Amino acid sequence: MTGFQAPDHWFNSLDAEAAATLVTAAADLALIVDGAGVVRDVACSDDSLAQELRGHRGWPGQPWIACVTADSRAKVQALLDDPSGRTGPRWRHLNMLGQGGASVAVMASVVPLGADGRRVVVARDLRPLSALQQRLMDAQQSLERDYSRLRDAETRYRVLFRLAAEPLLVLDAATQKVVEANDAATLLLAAAEKRGASRGLLDAFEADSQQAVMLLLAQVRAAGRTETARARLLADGREALVSASLFRQQAASLLLVRLTFVEGEAGAAPQPPGREQLVGLAENAPDAFVVTDADSRILAANAAFLDLAQLASEEQALSQPLERWLGRPGVDMAVLLSNLRQRGSVRLFETVLRGEYGNNCTVEVSAIGRSVEGRPYTWFAIRDVGARLAALPQEPRDTPRSIEQLTRLIGKVPLRDLVRESTDMIERLCIETALEMTDDNRALAAEMLGLSRQSLYVKLRRYGLGDLGPEAEGS
Repeated sequence: MTGFQAPDHWFNSLDAEAAATLVTAAADLALIVDGAGVVRDVACSDDSLAQELRGHRGWPGQPWIACVTADSRAKVQALLDDPSGRTGPRWRHLNMLGQGGASVAVMASVVPLGADGRRVVVARDLRPLSALQQRLMDAQQSLERDYSRLRDAETRYRVLFRLAAEPLLVLDAATQKVVEANDAATLLLAAAEKRGASRGLLDAFEADSQQAVMLLLAQVRAAGRTETARARLLADGREALVSASLFRQQAASLLLVRLTFVEGEAGAAPQPPGREQLVGLAENAPDAFVVTDADSRILAANAAFLDLAQLASEEQALSQPLERWLGRPGVDMAVLLSNLRQRGSVRLFETVLRGEYGNNCTVEVSAIGRSVEGRPYTWFAIRDVGARLAALPQEPRDTPRSIEQLTRLIGKVPLRDLVRESTDMIERLCIETALEMTDDNRALAAEMLGLSRQSLYVKLRRYGLGDLGPEAEGS
């Protein structure tokens, strides 16, 4: 610590009133404590801090140790017993008793005031730092929740990918190299390798069929829509229906290739060991799985879906429209199927599932549409997230706080409501930014935004921003 070089010269004319003004200006909270540790006077230079410490006017006459929370009493006693104040202040983190028993964090130090043991307690408000730490913690928890949700989604899709009885491959669109293949496709490539071919997709077909597959992949890359072609396998000469779809992932173009055997069930690809166990896993999985036809009527459903829909048997769900239980009637399923037609798959679509006897729950839906022997089918994975959402901290207002939250409302509320919500969100973000840039100086913030102070107070009250003092109440 370094001090003034000539304090006797610069402060020799300082009177009591000037000294009190100096202490009040230098500290957010100042206490005068006598030699017995009893508070004799209090000064608070911050209006918002004074509002939090609403009972501070009653502190004079009470021991200082009674004005802090239980966890800070030992620190206060240490400050009172420490005679080293002459060499420099010793700062300690204290929690002062606030309104309604709440604690207010401050950083306090004790400075000797005279020979009779009087001392000045100088405290700095730590609430802005505490708020910043809380925001950092909330952001970290939000990231962890997002990572967990992504891991769960990846696990579900890998299970679906492996469960498919048809050979499925993911190719790099530029090089046509196999990026990923399910068990059925791996068996086909391995069989082709035994015949002397490499493990590339084209090498799995006979020479006269490779040109048709190459043309198919080129058309898909150029047009971006799903195409189909017939080709004959090199391993056993079976004829297969090859379909391919283009999608992008991490700035790379990939092709999803699916093989359907023309012979039907008898000519399907040989099943790898454990395939029956994987099918049983889907039937008994904790998440709901549903397969629908082109009219969105249920063809198959596992036990988890029957539990959510409050159905006694699968026969009650068969041939029924999925919309009878999933989503709000006439809204969510239309949006879900529209996105499915445009993108080929849908991930983490949030909606509700209505039970047969009134048990509603919030769910996340992932879906993928594919054609089998020219007939379209849709696979749905439905996860109950009601318990998880209930454990998350809720926003105090319904106004969206980000573009991501706003886009989730598309298809769930009318367009005019979306426009109003987006306007409110932008207005709120602008006000918050202006207050941060001006260090909560509302006069400067109003000037920056081109508003009168009265208009700014109205909007602050509307969005629940800031601590509106008496001046705002009178405006």
